[in-house]
Amino acid sequence: MPKKMILDCDPGHDDAIALLLAHGNPEVELVAVTTVHGNQTIDKVTRNALAVARIAGITGVPFAAGAHRPLVREVETAGTIHGDSGMDGPTLPEPTLILDDRHAVDLIIDTIMASEPGEITLVPTGALTNIALAVRKEPRIASRVKEVVLMGGGYHGGNWSAAAEFNIVIDPEAAHIVFNEPWKLTMVGLDLTHQALATPDVVAAIAAVDTAPARFVLELLEFFGPRYKEAQGFDSPPVHDPCAVALVIDPSVMDVVPVPLDVELTGTLTLGMTVADFRAPAPADCTTHAATNLDHAKFWHLIVDALERIGDPAPS
Repeated sequence: MPKKMILDCDPGHDDAIALLLAHGNPEVELVAVTTVHGNQTIDKVTRNALAVARIAGITGVPFAAGAHRPLVREVETAGTIHGDSGMDGPTLPEPTLILDDRHAVDLIIDTIMASEPGEITLVPTGALTNIALAVRKEPRIASRVKEVVLMGGGYHGGNWSAAAEFNIVIDPEAAHIVFNEPWKLTMVGLDLTHQALATPDVVAAIAAVDTAPARFVLELLEFFGPRYKEAQGFDSPPVHDPCAVALVIDPSVMDVVPVPLDVELTGTLTLGMTVADFRAPAPADCTTHAATNLDHAKFWHLIVDALERIGDPAPS
């Protein structure tokens, strides 16, 4: 049976690829897509998510807009990487899907509570505000989800500060809530995602698919690549968010180890740092995990295969 997934995202170039991967892989049933502030403001990332849905031919899946700001702090966006729209580069079509009337938090709660325990996997690839609000509003979801697989954090360092990764540091209080709930949680952080490089051979494989969604991915990488080169020195850009989706699809695509994790809230230089305690083997009751090593070829095969399966959707 396909794995039921809620994708909570802030598109974002790599979020768009994550959405395409989730939609195009037969191992996943995308049961809801929710948006959250992050790479750009909530209005912009929500429009981007709906535009990607049209490009991919996604129908019958509820999309809902969520938190427009962090729990405590002011809004911070990543325009230097993703541009003013949050997805600069491609020309995006006008969305045709209508947003669900519910707030994203309520859609998340309703979907989990209406499903059997252990059916739904939560995959957050932006700020963790929606997930924190959902588990605070309805604590029972913590025991009903199968697991939380998030893109964020890192155990060696950050990208928005020396110590903290963007998705975590823009709402560290929300991240602290999510990391400390009793559900199974896997952090797919920078240590892993910096291995997911869109190298020239990867770009060539995507180009060979030669469909509208594949050409869209090439346009994303064409914009994203130089921005990453300028900001962080990568010759080939890493695509972070699809890594979390890939782990749900095929756990053999990366190594994952149990390790106690927590989020720093008070450090002057370390706010938002995801602290991993590798001093000793994780205790038997450890619920948090960290991804470590990526099978690069297998990961990109999943994305190329998803693009081939999506094909050229009929115009909507």
